[in-house]
Amino acid sequence: METWLPSLITNTPEEGYNLAVTLARKAVGMIQPDPEVKKRLRPIYSENADSLTFASQVVAIHFQTVAAANNYWK
Repeated sequence: METWLPSLITNTPEEGYNLAVTLARKAVGMIQPDPEVKKRLRPIYSENADSLTFASQVVAIHFQTVAAANNYWK
């Protein structure tokens, strides 16, 4: 398995947020690796407010982790 996450350390909060989004996306890809299934499900969740809110919550949790790892960029 390739190493894609060498560190949680980022230079800025914006980079940290982008990393949080990447973490969320990678998790989905690892949980559901079949691209056809993801393609079939995308129209369903992309127009569902609850699904989008839950996705935002996952990113927020990842961002909390990245921010803590970066000492909140102090």
